[in-house]
Amino acid sequence: MTKEYAVKDLKPGMVTAIPVRTRRGQLVVNQETSLSASLIARLEFYGIEKVQIKENDVHAEDKGTQVTEAGYTPAKNPAPVQSPVLDASYSQKVKKTDDFKRFQIEFTLRCNDLKNCFDAVLTSGNVNKEELLEKTTSLIRKQQTTIDIFDMLHNMRQVNDSTYAHSINVALISRIIGKWLRFSPEELDTLTLAGLLHDIGKTSIPNEVLNKDGRLTDEEFQLIRRHPKMGYDILKMQPLDSHVKKAALMHHERCDGSGYPMGLTMDEIDDYALIIAIADVYDAMTAARSYRQPLCPFQVIAEFEKDGLQKYKPKYILTFLERIATTYQNNRVMLSDGTTAKIVLLNHNHLSKPLVQLDDGSCLDLDKSPLYIMSLI
Repeated sequence: MTKEYAVKDLKPGMVTAIPVRTRRGQLVVNQETSLSASLIARLEFYGIEKVQIKENDVHAEDKGTQVTEAGYTPAKNPAPVQSPVLDASYSQKVKKTDDFKRFQIEFTLRCNDLKNCFDAVLTSGNVNKEELLEKTTSLIRKQQTTIDIFDMLHNMRQVNDSTYAHSINVALISRIIGKWLRFSPEELDTLTLAGLLHDIGKTSIPNEVLNKDGRLTDEEFQLIRRHPKMGYDILKMQPLDSHVKKAALMHHERCDGSGYPMGLTMDEIDDYALIIAIADVYDAMTAARSYRQPLCPFQVIAEFEKDGLQKYKPKYILTFLERIATTYQNNRVMLSDGTTAKIVLLNHNHLSKPLVQLDDGSCLDLDKSPLYIMSLI
C-alpha cells in the first residue's frame, strides 16, 4: 500500500514506493530507498513536488537501504542525521559580537520595512525602491568581509525565518554574487531590488496555506506554485526595471527546463533571475526544516556540484561555488565521523571535498574519502 506525500511532509525513515525522477526523467532516488534527511534535502533541491511512500513504512526508523556517494549500502543501526550549519561554539562566538547584535536589531527592522513595502504595493501600488535599497544595503558595513556577512545571515536564520527575512537574505546574497561577477553599482542595485521583491507573489497566498504545518492538498500546492506569476502580475505595471519583474516571474525556472511556471531553458531565462535562483536555493538549503538542522555550506556546495551545471548558468554557479568555498578556506570544520580538522587546500574539481589537516597534523584528501564536512566549528 502506498501514499503520496508532499516533499515538505517527508520524514527520515520513510521508504520510497517507486523511483523518484525529475520532469525530464533523471533518477533522483530509487525505489525501496529509506529516506535520510540529506536525501529529502536533495529532493527539495531538485524541485520534486510529491513522492510515493510505502504506507507500512511511514513510521519506520531510518533503516533498510541507505544511499551514499558510492552507491547503495545497507544501514545497520544508523546514527541520527545531524547537519548543523554552524557548530554551537562557533555560532555562540558570532552571536556574542557587537556586530551581530547590531545586525540582529537592524535586520529585524528591515524585515518590518519590507512587510510595509509589500503592503503598500498591494494597497497603493507604489514601491519606494530608493528607500528600500538604502535600508537593505545599510545592513552591510564596508569593513565586513564576505564570511562576516554569511555568518550573520546563517545565524539570523535561527532567529527569523519569515518570507521577509528570506527575501532580504536572497537580496544580500544576490548582491554579493553580483559583486563577484563585477556588476556595476547600478546593476547591483537592480539585482538587490530583484532579490527583495522576488517572492512578493506570496503575499497573494493566504497565510493558512503558506504557513500550513500539515500536509498540503493538491489545490494548495498548485496555489503556492503560482506565486511567481502572481508576483509578476503585482509588479508588471510598476515603474521598475524589467529585470526585477522577470526575476519575480522566473526565479523558479531552471536552465534544463525542469523549473516552473513555464519550463523555460537557459537562453529564455532573464540573467538576473538566474542569479536570484542560486541565492534562493542556497538560502533555502541553509535554513532549518522540520526533518533536519540547517545544512552546512559545504553540504550545499555538494548538492550544487551534483547537477548544478545543468540547472544553473555555468558562469554564475561556478563563480558562486568557488567563492563560497574560498570564503571558508582555513576554517576549522567537523567531519561526518566527528573528527575535527582545518581546511588547508581547496579541490577546484570537487569544491565540497577539500584537503584537510587533522588535529594530529596528518592530512586527509576528502575527495578520496567517504567522509564529508558536516559543520563549521
